[in-house]
Amino acid sequence: MRVHFKAIESYSSGSTATQAAVANRVELIQMLFDGLIDSLSSARGHIERQSIEDKSKALTRASRIVVGLQAALDLDKGGELAANLNELYSYIVRRLLHVNVHNDLEALKEVHSLVTEVREAWRQVPSLLPAGSASVQH
Repeated sequence: MRVHFKAIESYSSGSTATQAAVANRVELIQMLFDGLIDSLSSARGHIERQSIEDKSKALTRASRIVVGLQAALDLDKGGELAANLNELYSYIVRRLLHVNVHNDLEALKEVHSLVTEVREAWRQVPSLLPAGSASVQH
């Protein structure tokens, strides 16, 4: 839990408006992870039905979301956690490319597991925000 708090600590100090902005960023990141998981699930179905064009579209969407998440990292303020997420996102993009080329359901399952784990960590972030910050409802 402390790791999650340290990651958002530099963003959550200050005014109520700043705290609300942090809560809004957290909610946006959670929504991106939801879209990413949906795209991975869609890609799985398309692979199973051998719908190659739709599989490629779903994996491209998933890759774009991951690249967007990676681009949003603040490597200076986020420290080691941001660096680790940066490496994880790079790995995920490489694995998605592999899945797209080889229709590898095991690799897709691995990516889905990794993404789900990070998504679950983000679900805990609102409870770690300082009292008085805007609440994030799900």
